[in-house]
Amino acid sequence: MKRISEPWEIKRSLVVKAEEETNPRFGHKPEERPIQEHMRFGIINLDKPAGPSSHEVTAWVKRILSLDRAGHGGTLEA
Repeated sequence: MKRISEPWEIKRSLVVKAEEETNPRFGHKPEERPIQEHMRFGIINLDKPAGPSSHEVTAWVKRILSLDRAGHGGTLEA
């Protein structure tokens, strides 16, 4: 019977199919994306504290970040 190798005994290598770069006309690398694009197309993952309503927190985010529009998906209530 053939012995099964332990995971740490297996020799591994990285295989790269192709090296490509992002054309700046079609977007940015996430780490190079301007804050304006994060604000326009982004999502804020917010851990809402107990007390204020979802609508209140959304209004605070709009005011703090000077946004025209903001919303929340579903309920933020615990």
